Amino acid sequence: MGVELSPREGELYKRCDEILHYIWDPIGVAGETGARDEYRPYLPEVFALVRDNAEPGRIAAYLAGIEVERMGLRVDSERDRAVVRLLLEWREFIWENI
Repeated sequence: MGVELSPREGELYKRCDEILHYIWDPIGVAGETGARDEYRPYLPEVFALVRDNAEPGRIAAYLAGIEVERMGLRVDSERDRAVVRLLLEWREFIWENI
């Protein structure tokens, strides 16, 4: 990312990365060798939104925009809402415990 993160932010950054890769995974590459960095271009913005405790709808809209505009996919609103919920739950857990 190129910026020094606090321990709390570093942990959140890792969790955001894992959630995007293993749970959001709109193109289904989580099990593919060599695809671990597939969603990393979107990670800094997702991290910033989650870190800053953005409204869930704003985070979901960002994910939906990626799906449609960059990947040419249909939006999976249910998955996106679940991912946003998980991202924000991790933020809360990390902010309370680290």
